[in-house]
Amino acid sequence: MAQASVADVGAPSDHAHSRNFWALALGSIGVVYGDIGTSPLYAFKEAVVAAQKTGLTGRPVVLGVLSLITWALLLIVTVKYVLVLLRADNKGEGGTFALMALARSVAKGSSNLILILGVMGAAFFYGDAVITPAISVLSAIEGMKLISPGLDSFVLPLTILVIVGLFMAQSHGTAKVARYFGPICVLWFGVLAVGGLHQIALNPTILWGLDPRFGIRFVVDNNLYAVKVLGAVFLAVTGAEALYADLGHFGRRPIQYAWLWIVLPCLLLNYFGQGALVLANPDAIANPFYLLYPNTLIYPNDGLVLMVLLATAATVIASQACITGAYSLTRQAIQLGLVPRLEVRHTSDVMAGQIYLPRVNWLLFIGVIFVVGFFKTSDNLAAAYGVAVTANMILASAITFFVIWKLWHWSIWAAAGLMVPLVLIEQIFFAANMTKVAEGGWLPLMMAGTIALLITTWVRGSKILAKETRHAQADIDWLVRKLEAKPPHRVPGTAVFLTADPNAAPTALMHNLKHNRVLHERNIILTIRTADTPRVLNSERVKVEDIADDFIRVTAKFGFMETPSIPRVITLCRKKDLNIDMGGTSFFLSRRSLRAGKKSEMPLFQERLFIWLSHQAEDATTYFQIPVDRVVEVGTQVAV
Repeated sequence: MAQASVADVGAPSDHAHSRNFWALALGSIGVVYGDIGTSPLYAFKEAVVAAQKTGLTGRPVVLGVLSLITWALLLIVTVKYVLVLLRADNKGEGGTFALMALARSVAKGSSNLILILGVMGAAFFYGDAVITPAISVLSAIEGMKLISPGLDSFVLPLTILVIVGLFMAQSHGTAKVARYFGPICVLWFGVLAVGGLHQIALNPTILWGLDPRFGIRFVVDNNLYAVKVLGAVFLAVTGAEALYADLGHFGRRPIQYAWLWIVLPCLLLNYFGQGALVLANPDAIANPFYLLYPNTLIYPNDGLVLMVLLATAATVIASQACITGAYSLTRQAIQLGLVPRLEVRHTSDVMAGQIYLPRVNWLLFIGVIFVVGFFKTSDNLAAAYGVAVTANMILASAITFFVIWKLWHWSIWAAAGLMVPLVLIEQIFFAANMTKVAEGGWLPLMMAGTIALLITTWVRGSKILAKETRHAQADIDWLVRKLEAKPPHRVPGTAVFLTADPNAAPTALMHNLKHNRVLHERNIILTIRTADTPRVLNSERVKVEDIADDFIRVTAKFGFMETPSIPRVITLCRKKDLNIDMGGTSFFLSRRSLRAGKKSEMPLFQERLFIWLSHQAEDATTYFQIPVDRVVEVGTQVAV
């Protein structure tokens, strides 16, 4: 989910998407499909092994698993994501928060419910972002065991080494290496197809697995035993959410064409090739992916070595997409007020969407290393993977229902007729994965619960803080009248007061008057707001209003995929005939020191958690890119 590759300055237009169609299609293969493209490393194997553990073996198992994988890819990925969700764009953008903002804008009466669904969906995505690098890299490097059994002890250290290198490289940005993602993944999908075609040619009857009746019969005949298998089958569609998340970067048609003409056929060929191999040699289930390929090309084991290297490269690309997606999602959460301000570094002078969030990076790193060290093998980790993804998909489907109903103006029954069957399928997979809670499914549930607690605490605490702050603030119009009646001493220059409420007198202004007893010649009340769209046109970004001769109200809007910038606001103000000289302007900020209130609206633990979260927020001067030598901070204490 590499949302972070989208530029702030504007998403590619439809014309640009059309003009660069094949380049965008190639790029989408490298970024969008990295995760789902590495699923053949473990999905088929885990599903068949799950069946064998319940005593089910033979041709019906292989054909049943292949049928279930095929129709999961067709129904969940192709129908839901490729045909439906890619059309539910928010000004050209996709992703959890883009979908949430779009649904809330058209379904006002269900706004709170949609917010909860969006927050929970995002919480499960972070679990996915931790598990994906762990299981992908582990499953790739486990191919070393086929080269030589003695290399088994090196799998875990090498996996950790690759992951350390991956996260260490994040601060340098991915612009220089991202150009290679597409070609490497195209090579990867080509290798997937070739490996599968050879085995299918040897046993073409395996194609009976395309018939949905084999999957249905397998589930009906085996009842509860099939549940375990369904949980593993779902591993074949993990990563599907990236199709929608990267909509703004690549456009709908390139993503659709890449899936329908390249990715889907190559995946199916590989899965069916693995099935044909296992039918011919049941022992090949130990690692059916790597055993598709010749062990020796020129020298002993060189074929396997090349495949392990290519698989590792593909899994690193898949992991990179998840990491940058987490950066982008976090920036959106900051803009929407769901989490504290965190440091956002731009790693490219060309692509404004190339960002790096140090705290998010190292929290993900700690999580991934813990997961690898705790579970040790991809087999053990597979139980944890499906819970996060299935939950995310169900929540996305629920939000999509509101978009189809309210925005597309379908009848409620037509919208339900489309989405309910898809949700039911996803719920079956979710229920199957929930049977693995004790085996590892607890991990994404625990992570999602923690993230959801942090977000709800911050949102609730912020509302309480805003209410307490409003009680202590005066109306700006009332203050202006008082100052006109009894003018204070004037000092030359311009003062800019940042405030969340443009109609209230900022705390910093009141303290400046109270303690310094002075007022600048020109005073600007500046409010920065987040729009419910990914980006805002520069022509609509800034609104300037005169409150009085020496008071001006400026309201600046930024999209939830943009990073606010005070210098950018000042530049746009000049186009509105409001000239502000940065060298002669003082920026007044309120630094609030929070303390526990005697009668808090939150439980004590949540109150303390909110205060702790507020301490993690980045300094407003740095976040809004204000020159540090022009800032005056005024401290206040607020009880929450």
